[in-house]
Amino acid sequence: MASLITCPHCGVRPKEEFSIRGDASPVRPAPTATDDAWNAYVFLRDNPKGRIIEHWHHTSGCRRWLVVERDNAASHEVYSVIDVRGYAKEAAR
Repeated sequence: MASLITCPHCGVRPKEEFSIRGDASPVRPAPTATDDAWNAYVFLRDNPKGRIIEHWHHTSGCRRWLVVERDNAASHEVYSVIDVRGYAKEAAR
């Protein structure tokens, strides 16, 4: 059975319709941040196991950017999927 992801715009879709674009947890530094801060933001990433949040793009569907919370270790269970705009609004609070 194929892995399924529930897109908030298109409903339940096979994971092959999506592209993973990377970790959604880093916070972009201010434009005036130091070179070291920008270097860390662009090039240094953790590779944790377990429950993570990632940017996904629904390339074969609505073409929206989504934030997917899932287990990347064993089960690959998807816990939540939200539109990136909703995620940005929550982060701004």
